[in-house]
Amino acid sequence: MDQAEVLLIGGRAGVGKTTVGWEVSARLRAAMVAHCVVEGDFMGQAHPAPEGDPRRRKIAERNLTALWSNYAELGYRRLIYTQTVSVLAENEGMFQRAMGANVRIVRVVLTASDATARERLTGRELGSELEHELENSARKARILDERTPRDTVRVRTDGRSVADIAREVLGATDWLPSA
Repeated sequence: MDQAEVLLIGGRAGVGKTTVGWEVSARLRAAMVAHCVVEGDFMGQAHPAPEGDPRRRKIAERNLTALWSNYAELGYRRLIYTQTVSVLAENEGMFQRAMGANVRIVRVVLTASDATARERLTGRELGSELEHELENSARKARILDERTPRDTVRVRTDGRSVADIAREVLGATDWLPSA
């Protein structure tokens, strides 16, 4: 396979993107399917650069381009990329520039109720960021509801196991060999 492919896993904070991404990776590893995983939230962590600042987007793209170049040089062609708004159409260009114009993009947005997101974030955010994360999560959920492309697969996470969610997410790709 020569074509690069990326599985974008987006969703509000507290929905389980990172956890599901790692479970998808575990399933692919078990099937001996070559791939790499990038936690997109770390690609643009430079301060000061407030959310929406073009410098943050630029550094995220440059970092992704450098990482992908290293993976591709070693023969990797599949990437799992988790990041809140990665699934939005406006981000497609970043993946095309970083991975090649012919990159196949599979979009999955994970969803969760406000109550589920609050419960998960309360368990995760032990420092001073809880209120900010709760507000940001609700705001991003609205943005994703309004602007996620129609071809995006939506996967509900409320009350479901990580293994079940990952199985559904992988179903959006053709990355596992047929049984």
